Amino acid sequence: MAAPGFWDNPEAAQPVVAKLKAAKSIVTPIVDLLARIEDARILYELAVEADSADDLDEADDQAVQLAGDLERLELRTLLAGEHDMGNCYLSVHAGAGGTESCDWAEMLLRMYVRYFERTGFAAELVDRVDGEEAGVRSATIHVKGAYAFGYLSCERGVHRLVRISPYDSAKRRHTSFAAVDVLPELAAVEIDIDWAKDVREDTFAASGPGGQHVNKTASGVRLTHLATHIVAQCQNERSQHKNRAEARKMLAARLYQHEQAKRDADLAKMYDQKGQIAFGSQIRSYVLYPYQLVRDERTELKDSHTDKVLDGDIQEFIDAYLRHRLNQ
Repeated sequence: MAAPGFWDNPEAAQPVVAKLKAAKSIVTPIVDLLARIEDARILYELAVEADSADDLDEADDQAVQLAGDLERLELRTLLAGEHDMGNCYLSVHAGAGGTESCDWAEMLLRMYVRYFERTGFAAELVDRVDGEEAGVRSATIHVKGAYAFGYLSCERGVHRLVRISPYDSAKRRHTSFAAVDVLPELAAVEIDIDWAKDVREDTFAASGPGGQHVNKTASGVRLTHLATHIVAQCQNERSQHKNRAEARKMLAARLYQHEQAKRDADLAKMYDQKGQIAFGSQIRSYVLYPYQLVRDERTELKDSHTDKVLDGDIQEFIDAYLRHRLNQ
């Protein structure tokens, strides 16, 4: 980065800067933890020499905190995938079931927004399609932060809700489904797209929650890849140019995932194995009636504090799945 002319091409410099930040995000916590461990060791020695119960208690408290921080760092070592350290797009799609499923999709969307607030991830809603009566049919959030894709890819799959429906006058129990998909944010060089020949662009009037128009111009952009019919759209900005740029990044990510899925399927056939389809598998159940329980179907982790989980406290499920995946 100190080389002459490095900053002459900001676009080419950006991936290098991103790699440096990613490397620092790995090294800095380790260096800090080692320094704190040394401080705790010295505090123990001084407490023993001074025969101070208060200092020993303080050292014990530090040791407990250090053990927790060490465990979190160890979990990060499990995030070694090609894109685990980077940003991502998280999408929620309502399943069959009309208003009930759309409402469940919005509950999941809120859960993830709360999770981003807890973890410090920056999140921006880039697309939202409302349900006819309530909730959302689909929504996509651009999530930025260290290891955003690595952590959130653990949430990919079908989420199931069991409750007494507030939309059923007979107060019957309903089961609803919503699917979560997570795509890595890719650098432009990672996938080659001829935007003029390979992609059809449509524009539309962007609208907000409840059908309110963000503006009266056709600022929303929908991109369709002609060969695969994969679609990406963005409508959160007033600027059509910004919406187009964001939609292109999303489409590139979806095409990359499509190519990865094709390669995985080919490998599965080659080795006569049954390929996993994570997006189509049910990963977690949220039961609000007749009892309250959140259960992860992959790890069998359970939590009866459903309100806490739906308020974004899902790190325990993510951590448990990372450990589970290591043993597969």
